[in-house]
Amino acid sequence: MIQNQHQFHIPVMGTGHSIDSPIRVAHLGIHSVISVVDDLLCEKIRKHYSGEFNIPYKNIPRSALDGRADRITAYLNMVADIVNDKFEELKEMPLFSETEKDRYFQLLPNSNPLKTSYDFICSLKEKETRDEYIKELTDKMTPGAIDVNIMAKVDALRLDSNDQPLSSEFSDASAALRGFANSKLESSVVLSAGFNPRLYNYLADFKDFYRDQSGKIKKKIILKVSDFRSALIQGKYLAKKGLEVAEFRIESGLNCGGHAFASDGHLLPILLQEFREKRDQLQETFQPLIQKFYESQGWDYPEDVSDVAKARITVQGGIGTNGEMRRLLEDFEMDAAGWGSPFLLVPEATCVDEFTSGVLADAGENELYLSGVSPLGVPFNNVRGSGSEIHTRELIEKGKPGSKCPKGFLVSNTEFTENPICTASSEYQILKVNQIAESDLPEKKKEKEKDKVLAKTCLCTNLGTGSMIRLGIMKPSYGRQAICPGPNIAWFNREYSLDEMVDHIYGRRESLVPEERPHMFAKELVMYVDYIKELAEQVEGDEQEWKKLERMRKNLMKGIDLCLEISKQEPYPGENLDSIRETVELQGQRLEEVFAVSA
Repeated sequence: MIQNQHQFHIPVMGTGHSIDSPIRVAHLGIHSVISVVDDLLCEKIRKHYSGEFNIPYKNIPRSALDGRADRITAYLNMVADIVNDKFEELKEMPLFSETEKDRYFQLLPNSNPLKTSYDFICSLKEKETRDEYIKELTDKMTPGAIDVNIMAKVDALRLDSNDQPLSSEFSDASAALRGFANSKLESSVVLSAGFNPRLYNYLADFKDFYRDQSGKIKKKIILKVSDFRSALIQGKYLAKKGLEVAEFRIESGLNCGGHAFASDGHLLPILLQEFREKRDQLQETFQPLIQKFYESQGWDYPEDVSDVAKARITVQGGIGTNGEMRRLLEDFEMDAAGWGSPFLLVPEATCVDEFTSGVLADAGENELYLSGVSPLGVPFNNVRGSGSEIHTRELIEKGKPGSKCPKGFLVSNTEFTENPICTASSEYQILKVNQIAESDLPEKKKEKEKDKVLAKTCLCTNLGTGSMIRLGIMKPSYGRQAICPGPNIAWFNREYSLDEMVDHIYGRRESLVPEERPHMFAKELVMYVDYIKELAEQVEGDEQEWKKLERMRKNLMKGIDLCLEISKQEPYPGENLDSIRETVELQGQRLEEVFAVSA
């Protein structure tokens, strides 16, 4: 894995918004993550950048037998070539002439040894002495990683031209993994959105996920996890196959961008505390299993990799100030942090069209909400006023709801058909609305259920539209752009330069957010109480469901107690601990009111 020169990374954001982030920032040493869910979008972006960088381009048609994997491989190889060329050009630039090479070092955290060396060389007077140090410093530069995200559970089985199912290696997730594995990248695959045994077993088919004779792993595994138990179970499953997890990436269940996978009421501080206390248990559990596998294969496992074999632990979801990040890195001993949504307002780093950028800049807390638009049936962080919302409403008003489903990445429903279809498709929505109309439900209930059905949106297409508009591949008039920011974006209200955002992250400038912005832990608590309140209204008198809610409340109370402890500590600069105390009091009352109904 390429060394992360920074204390943060840019996580995956939708199918299109971070799709070219490595081209934008990797030469400056910043890690970012590409989504490869949409291989057809990857192909269009490849054609665009092939033209921009004078790279030969040959179309890979949809009819190609292994087209999905081939398109992903071709795109990743192109990105790797562009990043490598930009990085080599940067290394050849002079220092102390305000070039991109100077910017590389100026963006680094002040604690980074390369930044310290840069500042030291800058203070030297004699050119000969400077030149000697500059060469040594240049040799230590590394680009940012081009990491790849695969949603493990988005894994539809494909049909051949005769509507017969293809074998499992042609499933969406497996083909995406093969596309990454066959690429020239030396980076990591981020597996998210749940545990998929079929996909995890398939990892073992590719030698690049194992150590070579020198002890190096060319392609590494990052697991996005919801809690320590999940990390232990998934890591152990992989370890039995000799596969090592390079990093566990913890994400807030609700206070994040994209799909929100709510935990069982476990707030982020509780999860981080457990990882901090038990992190040694991970390697102690995995390492013997990994070495046993290597022995069973007759492979030599390098003896001197025990330190580098330790999995990194990182965290993301709702981070908005340097003080919050310092608490995560210093108090909870995280190795790095993910900053996602704020970078949606940094055009140098992400691919967002002008209209959507304006929507994000103007959005306040009331415009950001957990929606039901995803065909996966999972809550989806959303913003009001997006092109996708406008387009969906127009279709409903015309009496032509739903999508033609041109890509089919999220097909899963077999309620009306033998082969799975998508709940955002016209086919499903018409059938479902008719079923509701003919049911015996009360009229108000019918309307509510109908609204839930029609809210589903074609995320396969719409999440990539903004990036194509931004790059000039598609006209702005096409519209229908979807975007999935976390609630944190409410406190960032304009476009920012990359330097502004990085300096904000490291606390080197006046904060980009106002003092009254609630602490990330406070915001997460509000979201969980909102979530429980909504669930409580749905379950009504269901005794089993109320038991689940009681368990969530019990877990939430543990988190509240820990949040109160944190609020009494010395704040890091720019950290609003007062908001935690105020939020705990208010949300505690709301929680009591929710459960008073069932008493």
